[in-house]
Amino acid sequence: MFHRFLTLALVHLACSWVAAAADPTEYIICSGGPALRKWEDLRQPSMRHDRWWGNFVRTARVRMQELQKTQPQGTIITWLVYRDGYLRRAAEDRDPLTAHCESVRDTYKINLVWFRTGEDVIQYINQGSQQVPRRSYKISGFEYFGHSNKYCFLFDYSSDIYATSTAWLHEADLARLNRSAFARRAYCQSWGCHTGESMSKAWKSATGVPMVGAIGKTDYSFMHLRNWTVALAEGARWTR
Repeated sequence: MFHRFLTLALVHLACSWVAAAADPTEYIICSGGPALRKWEDLRQPSMRHDRWWGNFVRTARVRMQELQKTQPQGTIITWLVYRDGYLRRAAEDRDPLTAHCESVRDTYKINLVWFRTGEDVIQYINQGSQQVPRRSYKISGFEYFGHSNKYCFLFDYSSDIYATSTAWLHEADLARLNRSAFARRAYCQSWGCHTGESMSKAWKSATGVPMVGAIGKTDYSFMHLRNWTVALAEGARWTR
């Protein structure tokens, strides 16, 4: 009788593990917007660092391609993109940049979500969408590509106003994130500058999940020589 009970218990436990492994998850990639050339042209030549519109798009696209190969089958990959920044730069470049982002969506079959404010990002993390409701999909990963400082993500740095941001997600706002939105072993990383100096700690405090961030600056230059991966600037290092 004992052996029969033990066998049934093991079968039940195995089924529970399978069910847990099969729970659907969502991996979120978030892209801030590019600077305007007219603002970058005001800088000294050695200080100009965000002249190509695709810095935060190409890196995100390559990362999403990697995730499609490495994440469990059924994982939804969602791309949050700061739309206003690409609309402004599109008008300056006379190039339909939002259509280019949509072509990434269509080619790689990912879930594209446009946003305008930090509040939009918080709301999406907490609630998901009608197609990907948070009650059904835990977040297994979150990565950010864009401008940042030690205290916040700067979605539109030098896009609306020179050397300033009017759309951001500050570490003080992270307390409004729902901890239960994240899977237990979710992977989070910011590919922006200085995040590891303060915001990473605030992120973990708010969500219970570590965020890898840079102490110092990150480097988006010459990425075509590095398979479109972000590097650390001289003297910088990763931490969590």
